[in-house]
Amino acid sequence: MQKGGKKVPGIIIAGLRGGSGKTVVSLGITAAWKENGFNVSPFKKGPDYIDAGWLSKAAGRPCYNLDTYLCPPGTVKQSYLEHSKNCDICVVEGNRGLYDGIDTDGSTSTAELAKLLNLPVLLVLDCTKATRTMAALVFGCMKFDPDIRIIGVILNRVAGKRHEKKVRENIEKFCHIPVFGAIPKLDAEDFPERHMGLVTSEEHLFSDKAVQSAVQVVKENIDLDGIFDILIQQDGAGDLKIFEPSEEIFENQYSVSAKVRIGIIRDSAFQFYYPDNIDALRKLGAAIVFISPLKETSIPDVDALYMGGGFPETHAPELTQNTGFREDLRRLSHMGLPIYAECGGLIFLGQSIKLQDKEYPMAGIFPIWFGLCKQPQGHGYTMVEVTQKNPFFKTGEKLRGHEFRYSSIIGIDYQDHEMAFRMERGKGIIDKKDGFFKHNTLGTYTHIHALGTPSWAPSLISMASSYKARNPNTSLDRL
Repeated sequence: MQKGGKKVPGIIIAGLRGGSGKTVVSLGITAAWKENGFNVSPFKKGPDYIDAGWLSKAAGRPCYNLDTYLCPPGTVKQSYLEHSKNCDICVVEGNRGLYDGIDTDGSTSTAELAKLLNLPVLLVLDCTKATRTMAALVFGCMKFDPDIRIIGVILNRVAGKRHEKKVRENIEKFCHIPVFGAIPKLDAEDFPERHMGLVTSEEHLFSDKAVQSAVQVVKENIDLDGIFDILIQQDGAGDLKIFEPSEEIFENQYSVSAKVRIGIIRDSAFQFYYPDNIDALRKLGAAIVFISPLKETSIPDVDALYMGGGFPETHAPELTQNTGFREDLRRLSHMGLPIYAECGGLIFLGQSIKLQDKEYPMAGIFPIWFGLCKQPQGHGYTMVEVTQKNPFFKTGEKLRGHEFRYSSIIGIDYQDHEMAFRMERGKGIIDKKDGFFKHNTLGTYTHIHALGTPSWAPSLISMASSYKARNPNTSLDRL
């Protein structure tokens, strides 16, 4: 957006592959600029929740996902514009390699996002056991698509000053771009890896210390002023078009005066939510009530529940021991309370989850028994067609989403009409089906983004309004 009549500077931090170290660099730069008094707006390219959570902690404000598969490019651009308001600088962390996408055209790649948003790229290079070859790789990235503005690089995992000198001299000689710093191999204890990459900031016992470690690494090894100066010098030709009001992301179909209360299950067990999804509910008039099944023994008066993903398996004993909450959830589901659950939320709605040789009872709403595997059982973007009449989506509708799970289906008892979705892309729950529903409760492995599925938020609001009308004792006054 604009601030003081000028385009807000921004940068995309990318790598040559996943695991190159761009997350730690992005965290350190974001938090360091924040410490220096800048209002930093963070973004994560792609569907990843975990990196976005860390970036949010580093910036002290929500991190929004930018994904051109889940959402139309114009919507992604508008989201970036809206969430760049009144900030000093934007930091966008890429995902996988710079040019990696879902097809040979590089669709959905970090490079395509850089062009869409007209942002320069800072490359993070894993220099392990390589010197001159790094210059060849950078040179190739620069020539592969001349429209990509690579303004410099950061060397990661260098083996010492001699190693750094060789890589630096080759890149500066053959690529004619600056090397803004060199980072030695970091202690893995600061940023332990699990599942999609880094553990969540909520689960990291010393998350503040971890962010400070990243800041210290950046301050000691990266020329922050040099990066900032070159961003300020960028001419920003082709400023992003600010959409007209007629191009709103989704239409507010319900009066904001018709308030409903939507409970969101959120704690360290259930923490995977796109800020845009919660924002969409608020914009349509919902009062948001955050609820923790790890701390609360019952569910407060709400008109609907939204249960996101997370790692319920790491909190299975506590979830099992909270019988009051599980029984209340089951009772409300049978009463017709609208409940929408994704991935980890789906597991909590099942009968149980088996971890090693022990079985942990869950809410018992769906006749599904879960297990846990060492390898991903579903991973990547999804495309589903709504094939069965259900509480939340119209038949014939097609939804874009993503799935990432280590859980498996040990047992399931279902009939075809209870599965709302047919998977055109992705795995789903079983036999290319997803979206199990009973009463007004629907659980799915597919995560959707509210800006890419504009029917979702109005549907949940409508369901909540209907439930409130049938149950007038549920009142905003009970907050």
